Amino acid sequence: MISAAGVIQSVIEATATPDSLRWFARGLADATVSDAQAGAFAMAVKLRGLSPAARTALTESMRDSGDVLRWDMPGPVVDKHSTGGVGDCISLTLAPALAACGVYVPMVSGRGLGHTGGTLDKLESIPGYTVDQPEERLRAITRDVGCAIVGATSRIAPADKRLYAIRDVTATVDSIDLITASILSKKLAAGLDALVLDVKTGSGAFLPAMDDSRALAHALVDTANRAGCRTSALITEMSAPLAGVAGNALEVAEVMRWLTQGTPNADIRTLTLALGGEALALAGVARDPQAGAARIEQALNSGAAAECFGKMVAAQGGPVDFLESWARHLPVAPVQVDVFPNAEGHVTAIDTRAVGLAVVELGGGRRRDGDRIDPRVGFTNLATLADPVGPARAIGRIHAADEASAKAAAAALRTAYSIGSGNPRGALVQERIA
Repeated sequence: MISAAGVIQSVIEATATPDSLRWFARGLADATVSDAQAGAFAMAVKLRGLSPAARTALTESMRDSGDVLRWDMPGPVVDKHSTGGVGDCISLTLAPALAACGVYVPMVSGRGLGHTGGTLDKLESIPGYTVDQPEERLRAITRDVGCAIVGATSRIAPADKRLYAIRDVTATVDSIDLITASILSKKLAAGLDALVLDVKTGSGAFLPAMDDSRALAHALVDTANRAGCRTSALITEMSAPLAGVAGNALEVAEVMRWLTQGTPNADIRTLTLALGGEALALAGVARDPQAGAARIEQALNSGAAAECFGKMVAAQGGPVDFLESWARHLPVAPVQVDVFPNAEGHVTAIDTRAVGLAVVELGGGRRRDGDRIDPRVGFTNLATLADPVGPARAIGRIHAADEASAKAAAAALRTAYSIGSGNPRGALVQERIA
């Protein structure tokens, strides 16, 4: 007879079986496992850890606690996941670029968490765009357009939703095993053939230390492949805001400038090509990541990716003319002001987490669940590492709802930037985990 206490003890003794973990996941989903038992389980996993086989069993069990999508498409079904950062708008360029290359992308994304921005919040800055789509509509959009970016329904990995809330109050959020099971249970429930992961490291990452980022990347890749989904990961630098932009509508505008005007931000271009190349190689439609990246670039340069993005926006309730008139549709903050540093020199370090939290304080993120977001606010023209700044060279431009919040944001931005000499930025893609 399996019991919650028995499962917890088996984790402590490193004897947990797939059957016992499946039982526990079902108990999380149907509430036969209590909050206290779930908390004890999370603590046991954090303190004792799971073997690769047990971590995979937990992930699969949480995936199977709800609906698991099955697809019948003429091409492979792929997706990308990022562990979160500041100015990370890559999903908005990558999903339509992949779709333009003949793969199908049912991207189940999330909202902002703490200092990190959320893909769904960015897209909701587009008037009418609806992220909550029933399964039949998700299927239709993915089939007809090639990509859809939506939120998870309550029927996707309900065990994870329960355990995630428990982890938040038991100081187990940073457990590599539980992070892995949480991310992959939702992604694998989408019925993917292939998955590419963007694992951040640096001052703006969820796990800032490189050793922790590397451990997470290995755990994610190993577990996803054991679960039958072809997966690789790139460890990417988050020691500076990714695109020089942070804020929901502002990041959408940055994406649209590339898609429609051919003026790419260097960071967005680098990561879109790198992650896209990985995804196409994993899906078997490119011989290797380099050939895949070339196909992604062609889709972007030809306008095919932009066309897919416009069709996706219209299919999910946004303006049918968004591709042509995005600047007219996106909201604009009434107060815009440049911020200059207190000293002249070069940017030597950026507290990227502090930049993200400054966006939250402007109203562009949530302090707690249920907070409303102002999509207009944030930063543009953010200086990056090694950039020269001074009285005539701003460290960034604030977009705010009023003068008082702009003044507070200016002080926060100056504090986040260290000015001196030297210290060039490292490579954006640090490592590949295959």
